Amino acid sequence: MQDIGDGRGYTAGIIGFTTGNGDLRQVVLRYRQLRPRNDLTQFLPALKRVQGTASHRGLGQPFVTAWRRVATDRQFVRAQDDILNQQYLHPALRAARDDDLGPLGQYIYYDALVVHGPGHDATSFGGIRRRAQHLARTPAQGGNPATYLRAFLRVRQGVMRQEAAHHDLSRLTVQRQLIRQRNFALRRPLKWTMYGDHYHLAV
Repeated sequence: MQDIGDGRGYTAGIIGFTTGNGDLRQVVLRYRQLRPRNDLTQFLPALKRVQGTASHRGLGQPFVTAWRRVATDRQFVRAQDDILNQQYLHPALRAARDDDLGPLGQYIYYDALVVHGPGHDATSFGGIRRRAQHLARTPAQGGNPATYLRAFLRVRQGVMRQEAAHHDLSRLTVQRQLIRQRNFALRRPLKWTMYGDHYHLAV
């Protein structure tokens, strides 16, 4: 868990839930449902107060320590998975299905939802998708998938460049590489470099 200076307070967990946008609080609420007696419930009032801000007020080192203490609890891991699926993965899959996009499009949508969050303003996933659809037709509208996904990434790049925490655009470079390769099904083997790290997914 750390504050990466993006104006969203603490970032932590499997996909980088944040105190600022409130999904980290949703994880703690879900964890309370799964394990009513836990070390994080006491911080729920503070998590509600700091939502929408970069503040750590009422959290600080005690909260960081408590988060690390429960990190390996299977119910805590499940709570994170549940919020990930509910707020990010399933909405990304539904949107990709509506736009007739395959696995690559699903990945691109999911990544954008995680980084920019749900919503319909210009800097959220819904706004990025809407603007991309003004630039190119989706496959569901008879458009070319490569053309549409490039338009989506072009809009997203503009949004990312507005935030200092996202100055490294290597995740978009990887996605564009897959589009150039026309690997819309994400066939393996896959090789990519992101944030200076090298990855290889074999057949």
